[in-house]
Amino acid sequence: MYLYYAQQQSSVLGKIDHIEIEASDAEEMADFFKKLGYQEVRQTEHHGTSYELEPADGDGPIFEIHTVEGEEVPGINHIAFAADDVEDLADDLRDAGVERVVDPYYVEKTGRTICNFRDPDGRRFQAVDEADE
Repeated sequence: MYLYYAQQQSSVLGKIDHIEIEASDAEEMADFFKKLGYQEVRQTEHHGTSYELEPADGDGPIFEIHTVEGEEVPGINHIAFAADDVEDLADDLRDAGVERVVDPYYVEKTGRTICNFRDPDGRRFQAVDEADE
């Protein structure tokens, strides 16, 4: 419902940009995705060493994989959507009644502006400003 309402506003969520996976061994998981036909786009120091992989044909979301740290457990950390304007989208989500929206911020290690928000059950979603890519 929240996403439907947000799509009726000026700032809409776009395609899925990436899915972040926390793995017990990020390098091993990246190698697994390569066996499935994905190719490495880049490595960053985001969450230690993070691997970004995309389908070989470029048609599909990026998987961002990093090794779990601290109290994290292996699994899907979040799904991120591309957005035309993250600042406007954050306002639109709040206007739509989404209660748990974090103010947008720039992540220097990835060079992107993001906004995290949670669904009613507490799962994390993210909007990523396409203009920062």
